[in-house]
Amino acid sequence: MGAVIVLGVVVVGFVIEEALEAYELRHAYPEESGTTRETKPSSREAEAQRKPKTDPSGQGSQPPVPTEPSERARRPECRPIPVPRASRDAPHNACADRVPPNRYPGMDVSVGGIRFDALQVGVHALWEIKTHRFDQYSSFVQRMEIQKELKQLNKERDTAVACGYEFIIGVSTLEHKEALLEADFSLNVFVTGCSR
Repeated sequence: MGAVIVLGVVVVGFVIEEALEAYELRHAYPEESGTTRETKPSSREAEAQRKPKTDPSGQGSQPPVPTEPSERARRPECRPIPVPRASRDAPHNACADRVPPNRYPGMDVSVGGIRFDALQVGVHALWEIKTHRFDQYSSFVQRMEIQKELKQLNKERDTAVACGYEFIIGVSTLEHKEALLEADFSLNVFVTGCSR
């Protein structure tokens, strides 16, 4: 019985400590929460003036200040809006929900007027998913497919980057990834392994 009480006190203490840390983080950047303080310099200014703590190796031990804008701080056209799926292809849609994983399961997301297959949970990354069996196409059809895809992917990447998102292309096969990177090595391509 005594061990249960001691364990309970430790757990409650841990929960309280976590809540206090979360409260401090939440109020460290008032511009992100929508409140401002007129009498004190902003927390970011104070953070910039504070000397960073260093560990014995000389590396800073302070976590980096977030550089990503909060969802509320994004330009209105850059806010992610869940929209019904454009594709009626069940294997494609299942892959788009599972692989990133998708913040809006069963939905596409519109950002900047462009439809993306997924917005990754916990990360500012928009995904375009390709599930066709690229490796089964003839070399001529593969070349035509890559040309067509590059037009679409460049437009999507430009929109994602302009709105502060990473852009990732998910493809089913290694051959498809290699063909895309051969055409444009700057693309961020991930092999999903989703089967057809």
